[in-house]
Amino acid sequence: MSGQRSVPEVALLGCGGWGRNLARNFAALGALTAVHDPDAEAVAAVAASTGARTRSLSEILDDPAIDGVIIAAPAARHAELAQTVLEAGKHVFVEKPLSLDVGEAEALIRLAKEKGRVLMVGHLLQYHPVFVRLKAMCADGELGALRYVYSNRLSLGKFRTEENALWSFAPHDISMIQALLGERVTEVSAVGHSFLGTALADVTHTNIRFAEGTAAHVFVSWLHPYKEQRLVVVGEKAMAVFNDGLDWPEKLMLFRHGITWQNGLPTANRAEGEAVPVEPAEPLSVECTHFLDCIRDGTTPRTDGREALGVLRILDAADRSIHLGRTIVMTAAETRYFAHETACIDDGVDVGDGSKLWHFVHVLSGSRIGRNCNIGQNVMIGPDVSVGDGCKIQNNVSVYKGVTLEDGVFCGPSMVFTNVLNPRAEIDRRGELLPTLVRKGASIGANATIVCGHTVGRYAFVAAGAVVTKDVPDFALVMGNPARVAGYVCVCGERLAEGDWQEAACGCGRHYARKGETVTLVEDDA
Repeated sequence: MSGQRSVPEVALLGCGGWGRNLARNFAALGALTAVHDPDAEAVAAVAASTGARTRSLSEILDDPAIDGVIIAAPAARHAELAQTVLEAGKHVFVEKPLSLDVGEAEALIRLAKEKGRVLMVGHLLQYHPVFVRLKAMCADGELGALRYVYSNRLSLGKFRTEENALWSFAPHDISMIQALLGERVTEVSAVGHSFLGTALADVTHTNIRFAEGTAAHVFVSWLHPYKEQRLVVVGEKAMAVFNDGLDWPEKLMLFRHGITWQNGLPTANRAEGEAVPVEPAEPLSVECTHFLDCIRDGTTPRTDGREALGVLRILDAADRSIHLGRTIVMTAAETRYFAHETACIDDGVDVGDGSKLWHFVHVLSGSRIGRNCNIGQNVMIGPDVSVGDGCKIQNNVSVYKGVTLEDGVFCGPSMVFTNVLNPRAEIDRRGELLPTLVRKGASIGANATIVCGHTVGRYAFVAAGAVVTKDVPDFALVMGNPARVAGYVCVCGERLAEGDWQEAACGCGRHYARKGETVTLVEDDA
């Protein structure tokens, strides 16, 4: 494939209603060179309007000049066609949903990794300028802590025969909700109703609960008297409404409503809606441009296979809830971690359920991150690094090969690990790496340095700016350069008795014994 061209060449599979929109946009970007559809009349019309050639599927797959393939076929064929295209070594853009089966989606993600190809899914509203603005407002705290989100996607038609209204409409909403809340889903409940005499649900209501206590509600229907596409986000300080049915100046409204308590009762303090200015742009053009950029630059799409898999797991759970008539509690296999769109996770990395990886995190191959970890901005981990469960690594930390963090370790902002004692830029010392072990529950303060080859003990506390040049005992508080023991701390983080003591108790109920610099936890009433 010719990856050196400024605009990659792509082909389109599927020239139906939405396929025509995709063809128009990719043609406008100068990328569409071939189209294919079993319907001769449909493909001829698209070829005539775009100037693209009508070609067979085998011709498209065998042409080395074609870099990527867009799949706009019926949803039931998405996974099959995506697999075929990936196996041919081409990048893939698949309209939503990626698949109607979670297992198929997982297999496609693995295949895309093996082939080193881009796998992008058409969750269009992630590229809508209004949603991009709304997401930035939420990330900046303009709404305060988010409480709940609800979305309505309603219209009369278009009726489907291979998927119900949930699978046809809700992927967009679930994708937006997942991007806003970014938390682990704990349970999903849904109800659906079939009124047109088919086995497919025409109307569905889905409730989603998250680990942090937030919730979301999605109402979709293709049997509704009017069209509505509305997303409402309720925060602690303000509320926002994304109404895609209105003109651009009114699509995003902010309501700074407040709640006060009087005599034990909540009272609403209403505020006028404020229009949030957003520069108009066609979301589909933005989405198509993003796919071409990812092919050209080798970057990960905002709506890649992992993002789509999270959406599919929620859809699958909602579908099972409809048919089983009960709430689906998400198992460990169905939970997921959150990775910001700028995070880079290499092949061969294992990230535990409930973990969060924020802006510009890079995890190198062979590394393992445990469950419920929080990895801050600009953190680099690996290669071949193990991070235990429940760890918190704050901004601008590099955890190099040779470092191991056990469960519950805290790494303050800009603290430093080394892995070579005498580094030189001109000398390769990768064979001289010395291991560093940070034991369970230890805390390392901001700008501290841990010189390689040493162990930081269980629940030890390394003060901000300290330089550790020897092993740190369990429960020890160390300060200075070089770091020296300045006291001892409890599991809860409070400082224990000062001076020369043999027994000490913390206000939390834990009791300790000391002999020299060795401190042990002897009783725990906490």
